[in-house]
Amino acid sequence: MTRIYNFGAGPAMLPTQVMEKAQTEFLDYNNMGAGVIEISHRSKEFDQIINSTDALLTELAGIPSNYKILYVHGGAQMQFSAVPLNIINRNPSQKATFIETGSWTVKARKEAARYGNAITAATSADTNFDRIPEFDADSLDDDNSYAYITSNNTLFGTRWNSFPDTGDIPLVADMTSEFLSRELDINQFGIIFAGLQKNLGPAGLAVVIIREDLLGHALPITPSLLDYQVYADNHSLSNTNNTFAIYMMSLVLQWLKDEGGVANMEARNNAKARIIYDVIDDSDFYLGAAQPAHRSMMNVTFNLANNDLLDDFLKGALENGLYALKGHRVVGGARASIYNAMPTAGCQALADYMAEFERSNS
Repeated sequence: MTRIYNFGAGPAMLPTQVMEKAQTEFLDYNNMGAGVIEISHRSKEFDQIINSTDALLTELAGIPSNYKILYVHGGAQMQFSAVPLNIINRNPSQKATFIETGSWTVKARKEAARYGNAITAATSADTNFDRIPEFDADSLDDDNSYAYITSNNTLFGTRWNSFPDTGDIPLVADMTSEFLSRELDINQFGIIFAGLQKNLGPAGLAVVIIREDLLGHALPITPSLLDYQVYADNHSLSNTNNTFAIYMMSLVLQWLKDEGGVANMEARNNAKARIIYDVIDDSDFYLGAAQPAHRSMMNVTFNLANNDLLDDFLKGALENGLYALKGHRVVGGARASIYNAMPTAGCQALADYMAEFERSNS
């Protein structure tokens, strides 16, 4: 079997070692004669898995003791509703402020508006979200229940290089497309959440890291399976959770630890992205979609100066084992998603192909 380089934005490629281990244990986990996907979430075997996942995540992300780890149904977009349902009521104004850097922040704001007053404080929509907009955290009103950002924008290829200091107002960050790709100070945030399907495992589940004082503020209408307090009180097992996704996450986290942890992965990711950005910057043939000072290290977005060549570019890429490079329909062009599992060799193969395609079509 020949493995391709999968540049898809998500579900994204997983480390080969993780896939191989899951394959060997799929029918027989820990000599049980049954696979993880078959065993009870109440079993001692699964209890060991979820405890191990907690420990690895705490170590790798540097999660302080006053934060809870939750494994929440529905993926990242479900958190667009869960966040306001759980914390917009912590202030009588029921107000939240959003700094919009792309479609995901806009969607999150629209969901929050169902439950309170959702305000846009800054946006880069006027330039098609090619940058992080300027934002003065001191301008936040004290009656905000929270402030909200998307730390890395998958569609447009931008990221926050540093995060606003919102003081006593909790900062909520959707980190789906970059969590554990770079070092963070968790104390800067009230809530971090991430869908698993980029850097953590398979789709369909989100990990939520929440400061304990933000629990217990859910609106009365909050469904129990979206109530963070219910998850915290029951170790995310008040009902049957996605046990296989949590198991896969534990394997990915162990792989990340074996690879040297987040600091080592951050250096590797920066080097990987630089390989592709160098081709773009050294050429008039390719045009970067994001402003250089705001570029993502996870999602490299670019166009061809001659857009008529895009289909040929994508077809040739696939023939060379470079999969899923088509840009999102909102942005167009091409997009290389190079999450933690993408090896340096994959980025080099793409850079080589881009250089050769330019030579052949100039």
